Amino acid sequence: MTTFNQAFHFKNIKKNNFWMKNICYTLLIALLFSSCSEYQKALKSEDIATKFKMGTELFDAGKYSKANKLFAQIAPQYRGKPQAEKLMYMYSTSFYKMKDYYLAGYQFERFEDQYPKSEKAEEAGFLGAKSFYYLSPVYSKEQKETVTALEKLQLFINKYPDSEYLPEANKLIQELDYKLERKAFEIAKLYNEIANFESEDYEASIKAFDNFLLEYPGTTFREDAMYYRFDAAYKLGINSIERKRQDRLNTALKYYNAFYKAYPESQYTAEASLMNTELQTAIQNYTTKS
Repeated sequence: MTTFNQAFHFKNIKKNNFWMKNICYTLLIALLFSSCSEYQKALKSEDIATKFKMGTELFDAGKYSKANKLFAQIAPQYRGKPQAEKLMYMYSTSFYKMKDYYLAGYQFERFEDQYPKSEKAEEAGFLGAKSFYYLSPVYSKEQKETVTALEKLQLFINKYPDSEYLPEANKLIQELDYKLERKAFEIAKLYNEIANFESEDYEASIKAFDNFLLEYPGTTFREDAMYYRFDAAYKLGINSIERKRQDRLNTALKYYNAFYKAYPESQYTAEASLMNTELQTAIQNYTTKS
């Protein structure tokens, strides 16, 4: 083949590819418009069967937002019909997939109540409880939703003790429990910090840590809590008024002994030992003076 013919042949191939691409793009655009058009027709249609069919196809294709709009239109009309169970399951799940966890939790609870014998009831119960888990905020904020999520997950575990979702449910509960522990610990610690800068009243801090350790005996913050409790008692004793000084020094010493017995090789040992030495000296001086 001559150079001219080769160039002409190559040019034709490029030209054909260009037209093929254009045709594919045109068909794709036409398909998209057709799909949108069918969806708009279904939205405006008075035929609930058309909406159900289109909604199911969209749901199966992972287009949950569009499916949800169709399901919302027909859910009341399907109440009591054979297809209602499937419809309400897809409707609830579409909220979950859209990350609208408030409505997902509500709809899954409704589904489980209305269809307790459904093969999807257990899954709905778990996803409903998990929706409340997702509503739980960071530990530093109000934890009302966290408490609700714990209650919902515990109810699920009580209702389905042999569920395949049990390991995940227990894991979610552990995460939520930790969040409440962290919240309580930070509040108790804050009392100590406020006392450091605003007053000599460390009693609130000591009480907060006492309550924290009583409520969460197995907490991962136990070492820190015991140290900060001692720290607050030490500062209260050292800075105490004379008539309360002896009792408070002895209380601080008691908290030091409890801390050291539990954590003799703590990260706080060196600092706590210095504080203990100062306490011992203060107690000895007070005894000598008496």
